[in-house]
Amino acid sequence: MVEVKRKDNESFESLLRRFNRKIQQSGVLIRARKTRFFESPKSRNLQKVAARRRSQIRSEKEEQKKMMRPVKKFGRR
Repeated sequence: MVEVKRKDNESFESLLRRFNRKIQQSGVLIRARKTRFFESPKSRNLQKVAARRRSQIRSEKEEQKKMMRPVKKFGRR
């Protein structure tokens, strides 16, 4: 845990600046970001599968437009 004590006649801005510098040097922010934005390998695979599905649907829609056919709806309904 990072701790910064206020010096005599130190402004709040300089105290905050020292605190931010200590936080960056300690690596606390980097660790927090890694845990906050962590994605499990399973979710990465699901994202790739969804991206492939979207690209396939997009290419099918473009193909139908080229053939002058009405575009069919791709959805769950």
